[in-house]
Amino acid sequence: MEKNNFVIGIDYGTDSVRSIIVNAANGEEIASSVFYYPRWKDGLYCDAAENQFRQHPKDYVEGLEQTIKACLSKAGTTVSQNIKAISIDTTGSSPVAVDETGTPLALTPGFENNPNAMFVLWKDHTAVNEAAQINAHAKKFETNYLQFVGGIYSSEWFWAKLLHILRVDKNVQQKCYSWVEHCDWIPFLLTGGKHINEMKRGVCSAGHKALWAADFGGLPPNDFFASLDPLLDGFTKRLFTKTYTADQPAGNISAEWAERLGLSKNVIIGIGAFDAHMGAVGGQIEPYHLSKVMGTSTCDMLVAPTDDVNGILVKGICGQVPGSVIPGMMGMEAGQSAFGDAYAWFRNLLMWPLENGLINSTLINKEIANALIAETKDKMIAQLSDEASLINVDEKNELALDWFNGRRTPDANQLLKGAITGLNLASDAPKIFRAVAEATCFGAKAIVDRFNEEGVPVKGLIGLGGVAKKSNFIMQMMADVMDMQIRIHKSEQTCALGAAMFAATAAGIYPKVEDAMIAMGQGFDATYTPNKKNAIIYNKRYQQFKKLGNDIEKL
Repeated sequence: MEKNNFVIGIDYGTDSVRSIIVNAANGEEIASSVFYYPRWKDGLYCDAAENQFRQHPKDYVEGLEQTIKACLSKAGTTVSQNIKAISIDTTGSSPVAVDETGTPLALTPGFENNPNAMFVLWKDHTAVNEAAQINAHAKKFETNYLQFVGGIYSSEWFWAKLLHILRVDKNVQQKCYSWVEHCDWIPFLLTGGKHINEMKRGVCSAGHKALWAADFGGLPPNDFFASLDPLLDGFTKRLFTKTYTADQPAGNISAEWAERLGLSKNVIIGIGAFDAHMGAVGGQIEPYHLSKVMGTSTCDMLVAPTDDVNGILVKGICGQVPGSVIPGMMGMEAGQSAFGDAYAWFRNLLMWPLENGLINSTLINKEIANALIAETKDKMIAQLSDEASLINVDEKNELALDWFNGRRTPDANQLLKGAITGLNLASDAPKIFRAVAEATCFGAKAIVDRFNEEGVPVKGLIGLGGVAKKSNFIMQMMADVMDMQIRIHKSEQTCALGAAMFAATAAGIYPKVEDAMIAMGQGFDATYTPNKKNAIIYNKRYQQFKKLGNDIEKL
């Protein structure tokens, strides 16, 4: 292989987009750049009280251009002239209404500030009623169209969000020609697509969120959707039948984007996929090892040889799709709707009196007040973790549920709420924080238990993402709760690195993504081994956690 082969991996996260240039020979990161979405940062188009979280496509386009240009500037001319391919990952399901040209409606006149014309972010739960209706409706059919998504359709997914938007916004309803995932739109944009029919949809998003399955010959039939709501009648004709794995090219970069970015017109653009799926590859996933991308939420990926799991349908997960992670293997997805978000919620709760007290105080300069607030907020979770780590594990400690943003898996139910019990007058901030942290670890164990119970053994754990890299406290607790070792991947950017591996494969530098993983993988730099004494106590507390969950769910 030539030494001067470089690829770009782009990772669209919840708050920002990151691009990296990688040496395809060895995975060395040559340059990186981060762009924080300005409209999202300002809280525009969102309403947390209504579980509405929308992002403007301009944030995505501006971030795409600025981060790639910044990386190329840092890398220099020799590297820039030898960029072979670009692949992207995004959050998901994060779809958007588009016109016939494949343009998001928010980029067309009259819809610039309409949240319903923007990307409906993964964490948006405004479609809970539609999801419930889809689940009830599916029971009327002889074919179980939910069988490959764990048997329960979620409000976080493609069809529920589409139906909700069509119902609540007549203007969008009239102009919406099709419905597109973020991970499919960016490659379409970069390749200069002019009509929605030209868009190549990834099997990752289609199979896990849109009910596409080879067993159905594609999407469920029109009658399934039309009988649910006439608004969906005929909609499948404007979507897709064929899907592609992420090791395949979507096409060459368009002349416009090549000039805009300063790249060769020969640059290959890969098929897009979701962040955790490409992150699992960047983190060197192995068969039957649960790859846990731990950030604001978690997304847990497991791959297995297709023949091994033939006939197994794991209930209550986010789907199992051939080729969605590694082509040729079954990709299974699970996860938690709130992980780091649960810690951030508690931090923000504690910050409220400080933020409001200092800002309104006449005793302190506002500039100093803002600096104190920022410093305190930045350090609070680490300080809480340090104090919480000193508390002995005890069956009688405060206990919490991790459903602060509903429950993703096992058994999706976004209407569920978090809970904290066992409080008394001695319950201070570190004790409550510890209970919240334990809850997220117990929620993670519930996922592992479900795989094991359904005949898909979890043989190991791989930790990826911000929480895995930054929090020794949470990772040791996770190992103790799971009573399993957790290996932490060395790379700080496993999602972007995974995208780079897929780019190298799409460009033909490697014949298979597994070969790219071997050559470009960075390995592991930490291992957490369970404390057996703590594991015994945690197992008893886990039983309490499950009982509390059962009781809360009945309310």
